[in-house]
Amino acid sequence: MRFWLDRGVAGFRLDAIPTLFEDPQLRNEPETGGTNAYGDPAVSDIYTSNLPEVHDVIRRMRAMVATYPGDRVLIGETYLPNTAELDKWYGGEAKNELQLPMDMLIGMNGDHAKLDVAKFRQHLEEVQTQVHGSQPLIVFDNHDNMRAIDRYGDGVHNGEINKLLATMLFTTKATALMYYGEELGMPTTTPTRKEDVRDPTGLAGWPKEKGRDGERTPMQWTTGPQAGFSTNPKTWLPIPSSYKTINVAVESREPGSQLEWFKKLIELRRTTPALRDGKMTMLDTSNNDVLSYVRSTGSGSAVVVAMNCTAEAKTISLDLSGAGVAGTKVKTLATDAASLKSTGTLTSVTLPPFASWVASVE
Repeated sequence: MRFWLDRGVAGFRLDAIPTLFEDPQLRNEPETGGTNAYGDPAVSDIYTSNLPEVHDVIRRMRAMVATYPGDRVLIGETYLPNTAELDKWYGGEAKNELQLPMDMLIGMNGDHAKLDVAKFRQHLEEVQTQVHGSQPLIVFDNHDNMRAIDRYGDGVHNGEINKLLATMLFTTKATALMYYGEELGMPTTTPTRKEDVRDPTGLAGWPKEKGRDGERTPMQWTTGPQAGFSTNPKTWLPIPSSYKTINVAVESREPGSQLEWFKKLIELRRTTPALRDGKMTMLDTSNNDVLSYVRSTGSGSAVVVAMNCTAEAKTISLDLSGAGVAGTKVKTLATDAASLKSTGTLTSVTLPPFASWVASVE
């Protein structure tokens, strides 16, 4: 690590870091019943993941990184069972382990193929209140899972749902972590033949486990050869046919594209004080169809965010008084629904299916 730190790297992403240690007694994992995709007995991971010894190493890493100038950072790929375990990876109250362990509970763990408003709200509130004030890190996509546009998508509204997830990613009080192609709406392109598989997990588990090649296909830049990714006509993984319409060049020219939506949200996050630094307060908390919250700085800047997580139009009225925010008039900052662009009030706002709406409080 010092080799790279001496050369000026900003930090490290530590892959699968909870599995750094295995049981010193080399005990077999307990069987949990049934078989996995490879035909082997299904087992737990109590002897191979998240063992206490790994925290000693992380504390040593953090102390060493802290000797370098420039706020070097440690990011961890941390699949954990709950927020209490996540807090340990920050170092708890001492905050002496990872600066940014990934919170997979929001976008990766459990039933992450369902837009579950109650679960989103629960985990977002937990990471705001149960990690000793450490900075949350939210992620919906990575190299090991089917892309979120397909995991959460219903096959009809995938584009709107991808924009909804982006809205959550960039407007919550957290660091946002993206995976390439997420900003284009690149779909998962799973191999259909074993002879096309490169990933060892797919080779070993075919056909039940087809591997991770589908979420690792080349970045789609243009409509040209190999999607502008390579001059080699035979890339390691094939170029998906979707590159003809889903690519940077095309989407840069389309005002309503995924790419332009991501760019708009990033711009708002950078330039709007409430989205950059404000606290987050959940709104309409009994509503399990629409996720809504307000970001506010306490000095007048406030932004309301609402996302309809259903395939039906939903009408909401939002009360900001509990968040200490005065005002009922709003101005739309971003939305993917034409009917919401001129919305000026927080009363009787109708969100189309899977619509996202971001508005400043006037």
